[in-house]
Amino acid sequence: MPYLREHGLKCCPIPYGMGSTYRAPKKGASYTGGLGPRPVPQDSAAYRARQLHRMEGFHALFFLINLLHMISTAPCAAAAGIKHAASDRAALLSFKSLVNDNPFGVLSSWTNGSFHYCRWRGVSCGRRHQDRVTALDLKSLGLAGSISPSVANLIFIQRIELSDNKLDGRIPEELGSLRRLRYLNLSVNSLHGTIPFSLGNCSNLQLLNLGDNKLNGEIPPTLSRLSGLQALLLRRNMLHGTIPSNLTQCQKLQAIDLRNNFLIEGIPSELGYLQKLTWLTLSYNNLTGAIPATLGNLAQLQYLHLQFNSLTGSIPGSLGNLSSLLFLSLDYNKLSGAMPPTFGSLLSLKTLDIQYNSLTGTIPSTLVNLSSLNWLSLRGNSLHGEIPHFAELPFLSYLNCAINYLSGSIPISLGRLSSLEYLILRMNNVTGEIPSSLYNLSSLKALELAYNQLEGTLPSNIGNALPNLQLLCMSSNQLRGRIPASLSNASELNHLELSLNAFHGTIPPTLGALKSLLRLELATNRLEARKPSDWSFITALTNCTSLYVLDLKNNLLQGMMPKSLLNLSTNLNTLGLANNQISGIIPTEIEKFVNLIYLDMSINNFRGTIPVDISHLWQLQYLDLSTNTLSGEIPSSLGNLTRMDKLYLSNNKLEGAIPPILSNMLMLELLNLSNNRLSEYGMGCKPSRLGDVYSFGILLLEMFTGMSPVDDMFKDGLSLRGYVRAAAASPEHLIDIIDRNLRSADNDIAYREECVRDCIVSVFYCGLSCSNESLYERSNMTKVANELSAARERLLNYKQFRSLCHGS
Repeated sequence: MPYLREHGLKCCPIPYGMGSTYRAPKKGASYTGGLGPRPVPQDSAAYRARQLHRMEGFHALFFLINLLHMISTAPCAAAAGIKHAASDRAALLSFKSLVNDNPFGVLSSWTNGSFHYCRWRGVSCGRRHQDRVTALDLKSLGLAGSISPSVANLIFIQRIELSDNKLDGRIPEELGSLRRLRYLNLSVNSLHGTIPFSLGNCSNLQLLNLGDNKLNGEIPPTLSRLSGLQALLLRRNMLHGTIPSNLTQCQKLQAIDLRNNFLIEGIPSELGYLQKLTWLTLSYNNLTGAIPATLGNLAQLQYLHLQFNSLTGSIPGSLGNLSSLLFLSLDYNKLSGAMPPTFGSLLSLKTLDIQYNSLTGTIPSTLVNLSSLNWLSLRGNSLHGEIPHFAELPFLSYLNCAINYLSGSIPISLGRLSSLEYLILRMNNVTGEIPSSLYNLSSLKALELAYNQLEGTLPSNIGNALPNLQLLCMSSNQLRGRIPASLSNASELNHLELSLNAFHGTIPPTLGALKSLLRLELATNRLEARKPSDWSFITALTNCTSLYVLDLKNNLLQGMMPKSLLNLSTNLNTLGLANNQISGIIPTEIEKFVNLIYLDMSINNFRGTIPVDISHLWQLQYLDLSTNTLSGEIPSSLGNLTRMDKLYLSNNKLEGAIPPILSNMLMLELLNLSNNRLSEYGMGCKPSRLGDVYSFGILLLEMFTGMSPVDDMFKDGLSLRGYVRAAAASPEHLIDIIDRNLRSADNDIAYREECVRDCIVSVFYCGLSCSNESLYERSNMTKVANELSAARERLLNYKQFRSLCHGS
């Protein structure tokens, strides 16, 4: 009995009627024979009582035998319990043994000598089977190592949660034997290898999350056996192959997330028969073909994400049947045709993103019915027509119709979208003035209307009206007037882009109050700085400590460059001052702008030498100092700018030799040193191999036309090379543009002769070939030298022939 108590079994008293003591007949009892009691009549009450007593005795006997069986087998059952307990403990210890990093010490209690393993952290045991492990929860604990196959010995386990750790290795095939498993989450680890086909044997599995690992191979078709599966989450792996069409057998599926893999071919039309599906995410794959019309059958679908694939064809109108849909993302595909007007039936829709496809036609007017819409992006298609009146969309906060062919004016009704934060209409054909109603949108954070044909002025109180503005982009329109000083009241403004308009006057120094300013682009306007005080905006901009783009080129800025320019943010990576009338020297302190990538100071009145310390701008990729009056030699230190791909020093007064160290610029694509006084470009001198082919080509064109690239006729997009290229359409036209100093009455006759004409044409073609904008399309100098040598020989032979003819 103590053994039974020790193992949790109770001793039961022997029930009434089951005693084993023999009772003798009472004295004086009479017998009729035999040893038993005398017979009793069957119809008597005594007989019936005796029969009832026998029945009770039979049941008691059965209970006793059963009890004895339990007692006899109790040691075996107890032994089995010990065995199972030992098995679960051993499986857990095996798991721990393969964990090689336990940064938070959560497994420190997992030892043989510690308290019961059901009390170990992360371990849960069942209520019915109190010694059997039913759950393993070790999420986000920084565990590193691999998963032990012995976990499969936890045969009662229903939940395995190991997500957000640093586990690597393969997923054990043995996990497929866990028939009670309902929840398996191994996401956000570094597991590799393939998904075990055996997982299809986990017949009770409801959630399978293997996302954010390094798994490869195909999605096992055996997963279709998981009839109770509700969520299949395999995102962000390296899975390839196709989406199994037999997943339709998992009729309880509510969520499928396969995004960010390498899946190919089409979306199985069978997915449209998963009636309980609420989430379908197949984005960021290599899926092709059309969107199946059957997806329109998914009445409970709320999220449909198919973006960043190569889907083609038109958008099926059946998607308009998805009455529960909240998010529809079809962006970055190759979809064509018109937008289905049935989209107007998606009354629950909050996000509609179809940007960067090849959609045509007009924007359906039915979209104005989407009263729950919060985000609408149609950017980067070929839509035309006018912008619909979206006035009745009270929750719309993001409207992006950029890069289309939309025309007409901006609807005044957009000013009634009280929740609007982003209005992006850039790169369309929108005309007219900007409606004043837009300046009522006090929540507006971004107003992008660049590259249209808008007219008018910016209101003087724009900064007060739009105090939350972070981005104002109006470049490449026909706007005029002054830049409003009130912009400084939009204190969060970080992008101000007003280039390519007709703004005039001075640049307001109040812009310096924009402490968050990152980009200030005011190029190609009529902005002035005629006296030193007009440059005060530069001093003010020194407060903008995060400024990285300052573009002021093609304006009317005059006078000395203010010294305060050198106090601008050292984050500056783009500085454009070209085509103004700025004078002075280039200060050596410019070296402090170590993050500069683009520096354009061309077409000004800078003098003096090129600072040697400019070589400290080690990230520089574009440097244009052309068309100034710079003198001295080209600093050899420029050769240290190994990231340089475009270097323009033409049309200055530079002297001396081309530094051989320029050959270190392995990234260089364009180098223009023409129209200087460099020794390697003297008449009759052989061009140095270290001199640029481009410059030699321009020099040829200069020598034979008598023109300079900076002549007055070369503006508004016309260049010397373009002028010669246009003439090259006919050899006769090339003869007409030869320098007059190379011509005489006799030469004019000679030029018309085929031999001479061909030589002249050959020279011009060499110049054009050498000055090609693309480095890789320029002629090899050896080939050019051979062609020029051949032309020279033909001319000499022609000259000797003419001399013989005249001599005779």
